[in-house]
Amino acid sequence: MARGRLRVMLGAAPGVGKTFAMLEEGERLRRQGTDVVVALVETHGRTATAALLDGFELIPRRTVEHRGVTLTELDLDAVLRRAPALALVDELAHTNAPGSEHEKRWQDVDALLDAGIDVISTVNIQHIESLNDVVEQITGVPQRETIPDAVLRRADRIELVDLAPQALRDRLAEGVVYPAGRVDAALSNYFRLGNLTALRELALLWLADEVDNALQQYRAEHGIAGTWEARERVVVALTGGPEGETLLRRGARIAARSAGGDLLAVHVTSQDGLRDAAPGILARQRALAEQLGGTYHQVVGDDIPRALVEFARGESATQLVIGVSRRSRLSALLTGPGIGATVIRESGDIDVHIVSHARAGGRFSLPRPKGGLTVRRRVYGFLLALVGGPLLTLLLTSSRSHESMTADVLSYQLLVVVVALVGGIWPALFAALLSGLTLDFFFVDPLYTITVGEPLHLLALILYVIIAALVSLVVDQAARRSRSAQRAAAEAELLATVAGGVIRGEDAVQALVERTREAFGLTAVELVTTGPDGGREVIASDVGAAEGTGAEGSDAGSAAAPSGTAATEPVLTVPLTVRGAEANPAAGSRTVLELRGRDLEAGDRRLLSAIVAQLEAAIEHRALTATAAELAPLAEADRVRSALLAAVGHDLRRPLAAATAAVTTLRQADLALDEDDREELLETAEDSLRGLASLVTDLLDASRVQAGVLGVSLAATELDDVVLPALDELGVGPGDVELDLSPDLPPLRADAVLLQRVLVNLLGNALRYSPADTPPVLAASAFAGTVQLRVVDRGPGIPPERREAVFAPFQRLSDTDNDAGIGLGLALSKGFVEGMGGTLEAEDTPGGGLTMVVTLPAAEGTAP
Repeated sequence: MARGRLRVMLGAAPGVGKTFAMLEEGERLRRQGTDVVVALVETHGRTATAALLDGFELIPRRTVEHRGVTLTELDLDAVLRRAPALALVDELAHTNAPGSEHEKRWQDVDALLDAGIDVISTVNIQHIESLNDVVEQITGVPQRETIPDAVLRRADRIELVDLAPQALRDRLAEGVVYPAGRVDAALSNYFRLGNLTALRELALLWLADEVDNALQQYRAEHGIAGTWEARERVVVALTGGPEGETLLRRGARIAARSAGGDLLAVHVTSQDGLRDAAPGILARQRALAEQLGGTYHQVVGDDIPRALVEFARGESATQLVIGVSRRSRLSALLTGPGIGATVIRESGDIDVHIVSHARAGGRFSLPRPKGGLTVRRRVYGFLLALVGGPLLTLLLTSSRSHESMTADVLSYQLLVVVVALVGGIWPALFAALLSGLTLDFFFVDPLYTITVGEPLHLLALILYVIIAALVSLVVDQAARRSRSAQRAAAEAELLATVAGGVIRGEDAVQALVERTREAFGLTAVELVTTGPDGGREVIASDVGAAEGTGAEGSDAGSAAAPSGTAATEPVLTVPLTVRGAEANPAAGSRTVLELRGRDLEAGDRRLLSAIVAQLEAAIEHRALTATAAELAPLAEADRVRSALLAAVGHDLRRPLAAATAAVTTLRQADLALDEDDREELLETAEDSLRGLASLVTDLLDASRVQAGVLGVSLAATELDDVVLPALDELGVGPGDVELDLSPDLPPLRADAVLLQRVLVNLLGNALRYSPADTPPVLAASAFAGTVQLRVVDRGPGIPPERREAVFAPFQRLSDTDNDAGIGLGLALSKGFVEGMGGTLEAEDTPGGGLTMVVTLPAAEGTAP
């Protein structure tokens, strides 16, 4: 039997019309003669959605009892017995009730597909596993029901049901999505315009990525290696040179000419990691690529042209941007075709742009010679040739004979090789020339004359020179690689130390300054901001322990050298390019890094450029963090204000409307009311006004708690004097709340009025959520000078990730309960308890439920 086909309607948020679109498509197929049934559809009370169910065959749902609640689920067996051609199954990510055959609804759908039944289903972007945490960061709402990406990607068809964010908010305001009582909270929380815009972008990007994956899979399955220009992908090759910025900007302009073009920057490094590249320049170019909307990549390969082309093909690139070679014409003539020519030859159908830049090679400049040996080794090589040559000659002339000529030649050849190993090419060439002349003078007839009478003698001299050049070349390359490897290891160790200091929690800017001084053996390093008037402000500094007093060795604004350093020491000033208020507090100011103690070599400056790039990023991050910290109170105030308007706007209307309606009815003279009706209306008005007064009192208490002006009168308080009034206020007796109070419980050091308010709030919540046959428990015990009050219920509990959130103002587990208040009870309780010097925490009740634990100090002199 052929497997069924899955079609998924993907939405960015609830209410965009996924279920509506699914039912419309089902109706279209039903009219065309397809056998369609509705296996499960959630209308959520939406009239327009429910109206589309007319005419469909509905499969009855299966009922499940769980914790005293009746739930309805998809009846998988009934659908399999019915065996339609197409089944409509809503909410693919739904978690089935305990006891169901499968844990997730998508597993039920998978069973239908295995049975050959086609399925159309729906899912929101927040339920996709890989995006779940991103959606929570955007909306602040965790989603516990998720579907693996692989399951969704296996769908035969995914359709995005799109709706503009403002249009969705308009639908909410009209009451199309949620009932009127939930609209205010929804608009001010999950359905804010910024949230919806971000979710819509996520949905579009995920679907675009899915289309791209499908295209790549198709090309792989069919062995298609050529480039398909579905969209422009521009690869920019970076060498680590200063021309990279020019290439990146040119590549960005090429990508921008086609809508949706991609920019990819790539740097090829050798397998041994020894190819020259300025890390500071690469870091800045990486940041520039990201600012231009591109991505940065680094690949390993000794054959640069082949690595570039292979990367471009692997990314389905359509354009490849490289720079004109920085080699001179003479250098190119001596060393053969460069990277550009090879890339053009290997690129095939990828367009190659060769961009000129200011660093292009000169017309006739010679290639610069490079050597890996130190000057000391070259000197040792010359000394060995000057001393070893005469000594070897003295030794060989003492045993000279016609038969020893071969040994004499090999001895001088060995000397040339040894000199080459020690000093490199120039001492080796000197030793080869000296050995050839010495052989001709002391060992070749006629003796003691320098005459090249035989061509073989000239050939021997040339061979000496060739051997010396080859051996010295190998030695020079080995020495250069060894030094580069040692340098790379030292640089890596330094960067790892810097990164480790930051990871361990040190201040990033100060850590970078300290490690810079230590790494280069400097006397002092200062990061300063100089203003247009010449004033100086020290951001961070570090002075050697032997010379100064540490990181605070200079006064802000002082132009003198740091304490303990000499004014005559060399000073290297490195300007920084940074953004942010801290980096540039005034117009015309600039931030520089001052290094005192010694001049840095070229290799040290290359490493310093990498540190400077990190320092620039750290300063910007510090400035952004400071700005964010300044804005945090405003954001919190805005959040509280939004929550207040959403919650109070809804909860004030109910008591006001009820009281107004009751009083208006009582004032109507033409309306005949009996005594019972009048009493009921008066009671309604009284209850509504009492609730309104309680709400206003809570708001005032919340404002006092947040302002830190809560009035607390602490005294020795007996728990019995608080518990019974709290039960009376709730209108319940000891039978409604199980009391477990220790008879030898000491008095608490508390404010009796505030503690009663705390117990009323906690017991009220416990009574609201406890099952009817399991009353909540109030238990008290003493330990180590404290008294613990535990309010235990067997209700649904609170997820661990919401434990802290419930103590914030205006937080409720849902906005569907009109009797739940505005979410101030727990926030006030926590504020009251902390005001009395105690703590309020939430714990799991063993076996299910929630336990609120109040810990208060025992009155002095009464602790057990």
